[in-house]
Amino acid sequence: MPTLTLKKARTIIRKTMEKGAEMGLKPLSVAVVDAGGHLLAFERDDTAPPGRFEIARGKAYGCVMMGIGGTAQRDRAEAQAYFIAAAGAAYGGQLVPVPGGILVRDAKGTVLGAVGVTGDTSENDLEAGTVGIEAVKLIAEG
Repeated sequence: MPTLTLKKARTIIRKTMEKGAEMGLKPLSVAVVDAGGHLLAFERDDTAPPGRFEIARGKAYGCVMMGIGGTAQRDRAEAQAYFIAAAGAAYGGQLVPVPGGILVRDAKGTVLGAVGVTGDTSENDLEAGTVGIEAVKLIAEG
């Protein structure tokens, strides 16, 4: 069974942070979870606010639990706010339905986990995280 390894999670974080620096983004925080929503790795830039862990993890966790990326979650929230509110309650408030939450798939389409990036605009978070995922030859679904 394919898995998202700790080594790949660390590479995703490093490459995401490097892309953020290259783009001149505000300080990023990045969380990587496995297919069950369990935290594999997290890193916060030295100057990022301390509360970013919960946001990064919530972006990633929501992707795995919902089976869709953060952009699709945001779109669903705009169309059916009641559903996303109910899902958030079902998941103990751990759902952050915005871009920057990125589902990670292998070449066969199997969900391996997700990445949550926070610190800049949601769209910039998504762009940096996508680069990190693609650096380990996996497919990003933002």
